[in-house]
Amino acid sequence: MTTSQERIIPTDLRNEMSRSYLEYAMSVIVGRALPDARDGLKPVHRRILYAMHELGLLPDRPFRKSARVVGEVLGKFHPHGDTAVYDALVRMAQDFSMRSPLINGHGNFGSVDNDPPAAMRYTECRLQGLTSAALLQDIESETVDFADNFDGSQQEPTVLPSRIPQLLLNGSSGIAVGMATNIPPHNLGEVIDGLVALIHNPEITPVQLMQYIHGPDFPTGALVLGTAAIKEAYTTGRGSITMRGVANIETIEQRGRPEKEAIIITELPYQTNKAALIEKIAELVNDKRIDGISDIRDESDRDGMRIVIELKRDAYPRVVLNNLYKQTPLQANFGANMLALVNGEPQILTIKDFLTVFLDFRIETINRRTRYQLRKAEERDHLLQGLLIALSHLDAIIILIRHAPDAPTAKGELITTYGLSEVQADAILQMQLRRLTALEADKIRLEHEELQNVIADLQDILDRRERVLEIIETEISQIKTSFATPRRTLITHGEGDLDDLDLIANEKVLILITKQGYIKRMPVSTFEAQSRATRGKAGAKVKEDDTIEHFFTCCDHDSVLFFSDRGVVYSMRTYQIPLGSRTSRGTPIVQMLPIPKEEKITSIVPVDEFRDDEYLVMLTKGGNIKKTSLAAFSHIRANGLIAISLEEGDQLRWVRRAKVEDSVIIGSRNGMAIHFRCTQEQLRPLGRATRGVKSMKLKKGDELVGMDILPAAVLETLNTETEAEIEEIIETEEIITETEEIIETEETAEVPNNSTGPWVLVITMGGYGKRVPVGQFRLQNRAGQGLMATKFKNRKTKDKLATLHIVNNDEEIMMVTNRGIIIRQAVNAISVQSRSATGVRVQRLDEDDAITGVAIVPADTGETAEIGETGETAENGENDELEAAE
Repeated sequence: MTTSQERIIPTDLRNEMSRSYLEYAMSVIVGRALPDARDGLKPVHRRILYAMHELGLLPDRPFRKSARVVGEVLGKFHPHGDTAVYDALVRMAQDFSMRSPLINGHGNFGSVDNDPPAAMRYTECRLQGLTSAALLQDIESETVDFADNFDGSQQEPTVLPSRIPQLLLNGSSGIAVGMATNIPPHNLGEVIDGLVALIHNPEITPVQLMQYIHGPDFPTGALVLGTAAIKEAYTTGRGSITMRGVANIETIEQRGRPEKEAIIITELPYQTNKAALIEKIAELVNDKRIDGISDIRDESDRDGMRIVIELKRDAYPRVVLNNLYKQTPLQANFGANMLALVNGEPQILTIKDFLTVFLDFRIETINRRTRYQLRKAEERDHLLQGLLIALSHLDAIIILIRHAPDAPTAKGELITTYGLSEVQADAILQMQLRRLTALEADKIRLEHEELQNVIADLQDILDRRERVLEIIETEISQIKTSFATPRRTLITHGEGDLDDLDLIANEKVLILITKQGYIKRMPVSTFEAQSRATRGKAGAKVKEDDTIEHFFTCCDHDSVLFFSDRGVVYSMRTYQIPLGSRTSRGTPIVQMLPIPKEEKITSIVPVDEFRDDEYLVMLTKGGNIKKTSLAAFSHIRANGLIAISLEEGDQLRWVRRAKVEDSVIIGSRNGMAIHFRCTQEQLRPLGRATRGVKSMKLKKGDELVGMDILPAAVLETLNTETEAEIEEIIETEEIITETEEIIETEETAEVPNNSTGPWVLVITMGGYGKRVPVGQFRLQNRAGQGLMATKFKNRKTKDKLATLHIVNNDEEIMMVTNRGIIIRQAVNAISVQSRSATGVRVQRLDEDDAITGVAIVPADTGETAEIGETGETAENGENDELEAAE
């Protein structure tokens, strides 16, 4: 009884539990779950790679069974289950898990669908070239410490002599006790560039390092939205990075069936299970939480990923895609938690900390390798010095050895007589007779001299830190040249990221929309200026039953407001509109905006800045007009915003920007125009959900065709033209219209151009146009009949007014026809005429074609054509044919 009591050791339960738990926690943290910041590996991964290196499974050697490797690791280094070792080996061979796989796998190593790998007895493996060159090189040169394995029978490295920041390259994830790590993978070339920048500038900041390391580069590609989260992760060690799969809206053709729109997914966020994603989408469709999807197919093959989501005919593709982003793993967050072991302790690291810890480790590795090489060189040189002594006393040494009774006696006499060390004496006794030839003696002397240079160089490396840094830079540059690959993950600039426009050139572009809803963006420079009365160039490949409807110029940084006939406004940035060539059809606008099928875009306004002192003037088909502050449209929801309240059967048709002092000119199809101010008396400001007031009194059969704004500064100069000047213009026009022969000579109808504008540009559907002095359109009260703006050239073809615009002499215009033919020409090439004139031919049209739109190109776009003082007339047949051929 006494014996049993003596074996019991009383202890405090709280202290025992605390001590035991801490020991367990540290064992998990250090020995299992967290990677080392130096080589980026956990113990199991390090042991697998070292065991494969010991087995000789190099990149140029045959594959060996994975079971052989697992058995080697279990028997020598890792006393755990074979499943844990094989799972770790498999992950290092998966190109969808590792940005740069460390193991070359042969066989079934799983898939992005979370399919399990084949059993270890079926698969084979060997090391990748990058692993051998960058992680295991020089491991025999005493570059790292070795420790006993679990039973003391073997030695294993405590860290691998990595030449690259492998932890940043492939990332890591692990759950320890009370802490976890989740480090994203990066691009090898960018990480090396960042390390070189740190070598050259030790004071570089994490934000400055982002110029070289732009962000995570996931093996599955996809997108990263915004740089704010990346910056937070790189500067604090923690951040939530939003990943989004790559999905495009396409029109797919099906044999024997009409075309359908579909969402095609080609890339998924990192660690997203493709099969689970498809199952999730199907579940949401069955639960009616996502509408508009008719079928889902996985068409992925060895050439790449392709998930096809077919849409119903009444679906809005952009809305469906947005719902997929919101409700499925097609968009996910990567919670970066940059935790790693530094000197055996877990630490949160910034991007600079990662590179600094690695650089310090690499400097130590280079120094240890250099000391090893120096020791080996000195040992070899020590032997060579002994051999050289023997060669200089060759005959005496031969006699000494021949007369010695045994080897130990000869060795002792050599040491005593010639002052040699034991090592040198042994080398002399073991020297072969062929080394006594003159040629071999010269080789010994030459090797001794070379070793002296090598020893001096190695000593210089140890003495000078800059030499070590040069070696590091050279080695990683070689690795970059051999193994770096292009970035897979595209970093976009999402909402709230204010610096997105800094990466986009603010170029002037042309936006074109067809009647059937195809939209595209083209640089203005696509169309060089041409002479008047030429045919122009094709600006869009339109269908037979389609026509060009909207046509304007703006800059890539502008916001574009799309107003529909229902009085709803939508918004997007200009650069988000897809670029198209001159002959391309464009992209359906329903893919860009959530516009219902029955709704149609009737007016588009580009806005560079939403100012409080500026207004939007809106005119409906029924003639109602109103102005609303531009600032009221600065924040437009994704599904649109009500811009105007409409009466039954009415439609919103025209929207223009104006200031309170400006005036508005409105034209009708039959050639009438009214001009009135935008002041409080004529047009008071109204809110968004209001109808407006009457703009113009129309005769039966007439309709409105256009509206433009005249700046206030121009109104102040209108009185400078005398009544006599206006009367002279009118009299000239009356004389011209009385004679048919003179009318045929269009240039005779011109009025001397003594003014710089602005002008009212009047363009008819039949291809005729003119510039009218603004002063001829006197200011009137709103809701009047207006004044005549033009007479029509060919009444038999029922020519009508196409549009009217306010223009200046130094501007250019771009006109488009029903068939998509676009011509760009200088404003000053069009004649100045009075209101009652018929104009000159501005574009030669085919018989069944007509001008449908005119866009103004601001004066500073460059590339203006050299046009003569009078331009070219429509009667210049040869020139017309040549320019039409161009």
